Amino acid sequence: MINFSEFVKTYDVRGLVGVQLTDEIIECFGAGFVDELELYGKELVIGHDMRDSSSGFAQSFAKGAMARGANPVLIGLCSTDMTYYASGAMGLAAVMFTASHNPASYNGMKFSRALARGISLDTGLAEISQRAQDFLAHGISAVSPVGSMRGLDVISEYAKFLRELVDLSGMRPLKIVVDAANGMGGLTVPAVLSDGAGLSPLPIEVVELYFELDGSFPNHEANPLDPKNLVDLQRAVVEHGADLGLAFDGDADRCFAVDELGGLVSPSALAAIVSKREIRRVKEQGEKEITVLHNLLTSKFVAEVISKEGATPIRTKVGHSLIKDQMALTNAVFGGEHSAHYYFRDFFGADNGMLAALHLISELASNKLEMSELAKSYTPYFSSGEINSTVTDIPSALDRVLRIFPEASIDKFDGVTISVSGESWFWLNVRSSNTEPLLRLNVESNQEVLMIQIRDLVLAAIRENQSIPT
Repeated sequence: MINFSEFVKTYDVRGLVGVQLTDEIIECFGAGFVDELELYGKELVIGHDMRDSSSGFAQSFAKGAMARGANPVLIGLCSTDMTYYASGAMGLAAVMFTASHNPASYNGMKFSRALARGISLDTGLAEISQRAQDFLAHGISAVSPVGSMRGLDVISEYAKFLRELVDLSGMRPLKIVVDAANGMGGLTVPAVLSDGAGLSPLPIEVVELYFELDGSFPNHEANPLDPKNLVDLQRAVVEHGADLGLAFDGDADRCFAVDELGGLVSPSALAAIVSKREIRRVKEQGEKEITVLHNLLTSKFVAEVISKEGATPIRTKVGHSLIKDQMALTNAVFGGEHSAHYYFRDFFGADNGMLAALHLISELASNKLEMSELAKSYTPYFSSGEINSTVTDIPSALDRVLRIFPEASIDKFDGVTISVSGESWFWLNVRSSNTEPLLRLNVESNQEVLMIQIRDLVLAAIRENQSIPT
């Protein structure tokens, strides 16, 4: 008996290839997707990453979709944000086959409604999953006539679209090391930053690390959130005397930056930089009521920058489908997450790591500051970063944490946020992962010693009698 709840997550589907995800199950998802979104007689976009199973899964999904009367448009190898582009530009529902930063033994699906609108467990994924289970149990009955499929290459249009969203004029020359981690950045970076899509090259020398598309990830995991996967990039930036380093995850929808000294640029700093740029851009176009989203785990400084620039910061929960919904609801010009997801109104409200990278490149190339100086000006506070712990009894762990701070301000907007204001302030958030069996801790303070003290105190409470943290 297949337990769908083991691989149908809050925001997407991710499971072990051949064990949880098979061609038959994927075909059933294709049929379920079409029925739930009422796509009979309509086109839908199917894209996939470089994992060994992805191309075959895309074909299986198309087979199930055609059986229920839909007409798949296969865009082939692509980044996740390329499927968002196709969905937005063509007004079509879409699916992307990827397991993002997960190991090679995994694959998965990210679903979108037309115009790149996200689908989560609460907004259709549960129903798609149930339909897939029903088809698996009873078979897929083909409609008449069945659908047909066609192929389409969108990379040139995608690259051109991104270039038009950022002012890249007057740039000083830059040397940038890019670590694609054998993921889809190896396809999209040459198209957008160089002349791979037939565009005029930018004044950028790109030093390539691991651009060969290889779903076995032979050099390191495609997960830039883990510091060990940034070591090669940090070393290469220093060795090449580069101005900047960029790292992308497996499906290239997230971007991380490293300064010229090999230091990590906080995703919150990048979110603050892009917030400022996008606010100023739309102000010049005459907008007055401007909102920018930031999830509750970004630095306090992000909201401060948004307010200083004359826009309204809106705090959101964590999660890409949820933030896409909030982007549409609030008409926010931009949204930033601590996990290096960056959302743009001009990109259909969807996240796009490459677009965030273009903003960072433009900002760096338009002034005389080194990247380390620029990043420091947007990182005035001290953060623990996200620290994960394996916890068997989450309610007890949270109770232990709450008992440490009996007089603090408590907020249960997303997990538990505990804050203390004053001349020396701090906030911390403890929340369960939506995709993994982990408890996540984030701490920030205006005093480094206080941040470390609170971090260690809370970790000790969380990990009491627990296994070694992941």
